[in-house]
Amino acid sequence: MRILLSNDDGIHAPGLQVLKEALEPLCELWVVAPSSQQSATSHSLTLGNILRRRQWSERVFSVQGTPADSVLMAINGVMQDTPPDVVISGINHGPNMGEDVHYSGTVAAAIEAAILGVPAVAVSVASFREQVWDGAVRYICELVSKHEDRIRAKGTLLNVNVPNLPYSDIKGVSATHLGSRFYGDVIIRKEDPRGKDYFWIGGEEPTWIEDRDSDFYAVHREERISVTPLRLDLTDRKRIADLKEWVEG
Repeated sequence: MRILLSNDDGIHAPGLQVLKEALEPLCELWVVAPSSQQSATSHSLTLGNILRRRQWSERVFSVQGTPADSVLMAINGVMQDTPPDVVISGINHGPNMGEDVHYSGTVAAAIEAAILGVPAVAVSVASFREQVWDGAVRYICELVSKHEDRIRAKGTLLNVNVPNLPYSDIKGVSATHLGSRFYGDVIIRKEDPRGKDYFWIGGEEPTWIEDRDSDFYAVHREERISVTPLRLDLTDRKRIADLKEWVEG
């Protein structure tokens, strides 16, 4: 199997490196990732500036751009003659659950692959500090070695979040839906030594709705790996009939 590995934390990120080392014996592995940190860039593409690409080794490249740029470059500019069977994005430093998938560069890389017709998996460790990688590494390696047919199936787009625990302490795997959280994000004002204002987008730790079938509940309450199937079509089909009555009279 030919796998493309990308991320949003950059080509030198520890999460990408540990997954790269684990996957190399299992497949033909290619790596195309941003040259620098690109968290929360969502699905942006670089259209107004040039893209620069650097080759580090035979099948390892970095791109001065976003995660979506990197996957687009890989599939159409590096591997165009031998496209990947699957794209794996991660391992991300921090969770990507609930509404946060809309901001996530990690998930955006997987979505870009899906738009281009390639099955994809985004994987994150649910902690921003002192990440424990082996749970996520072993789960992804199991998908590749034991469930190749499933992850290569047309239309596959999975969002995986793993508790920040050793693999032996994780209590299983759950199929979940995206959870929902209360946002405490605020604009934090600071002052530099010259008296000029500057700002951070920040805030409190998120407060999640206690939904037993959600990704948040599986990871943080049950200490299980959350696997959420995503789709590209954002249409709210249940509201089409009401909308027709309103707009069409």
